[in-house]
Amino acid sequence: MLSYTILYEKEYLVEIGSPSDNLYYFFDYDERSYDINMEFQHFHHFYEMHILLDSEANHIIEGNLYGIKLYDIVCLKPTILHKSEYPEGPPRKRLIIQFNIPILADILREQFNQVMSIFEEEIPIYRFDTKEQEVLNNLLNDIFSISKAKSSLSTLFIHNKFTEFLCAIYKFRKENRYKPEDKSTTTSKIYSVASYIHNHFAEELSLDILASKFYLSNYYISHLFKEVTGFTLINYIQMTRTRNAQQLLLFTDTKITEIAEKCGFTSFSQFNRVFNKYCKTSPRKYRQQGHLDNNFQTIPTLFTRD
Repeated sequence: MLSYTILYEKEYLVEIGSPSDNLYYFFDYDERSYDINMEFQHFHHFYEMHILLDSEANHIIEGNLYGIKLYDIVCLKPTILHKSEYPEGPPRKRLIIQFNIPILADILREQFNQVMSIFEEEIPIYRFDTKEQEVLNNLLNDIFSISKAKSSLSTLFIHNKFTEFLCAIYKFRKENRYKPEDKSTTTSKIYSVASYIHNHFAEELSLDILASKFYLSNYYISHLFKEVTGFTLINYIQMTRTRNAQQLLLFTDTKITEIAEKCGFTSFSQFNRVFNKYCKTSPRKYRQQGHLDNNFQTIPTLFTRD
């Protein structure tokens, strides 16, 4: 039994800077429920951590479904596709932390990169025993208390405490006890298909190809995919390709025609039609808007909080 819980106040926000700044922090204490689960996986250009302050929920990362429990820490690197799923019943409390941290001295770069490797794990979810968890909870509670004190040095204090929090996770990483739970056979199979789509979206994908790949009938995969994920197979493929195209439009100078090809669209006209369908704008206008709005907060289907 933990002696220390994470301090919480519904709808409490701590904001330092903006997402386009080199130094940016956003702590969002709130709750979410089944009724407001987001529609599809999204991405950010900053780091994000999801800490569950309740009994259970799910997190989907690049098409893989992971069950999470109290105090599990989900570490999400920039541009990774993800979303939270909350079960039916009462709302679940959670803490979302979004951040950018600048490296002020080259001498620290190698060590900082080591610490940030916690976001690069194949399954970037952390679950610790009481001893380690209490250390982490205390650091988060220090940040909460500092934000309430309104000191003239609060930004520096929060920055230092959060850096210590990241270092503590890195220090404890070998004690990570998180292991994915076994899901039902049906759910497991369907999310295996979803994961495959995320890893092969640039290739030709169709109902026939995926059914053959996973030794499933066309009827089975088409009906159960919608039942488990909430999306038809074709819509899921299109949205995965569109999300990846969004990233290339915003964060690279790749020609739009090349982006269409890289993301698995058979023609530019198909790319333009599908992109308009989900983003309500053309790829060209989407890129232009992204360059005008460095916060990316007005761009459709991008800036979302779990």
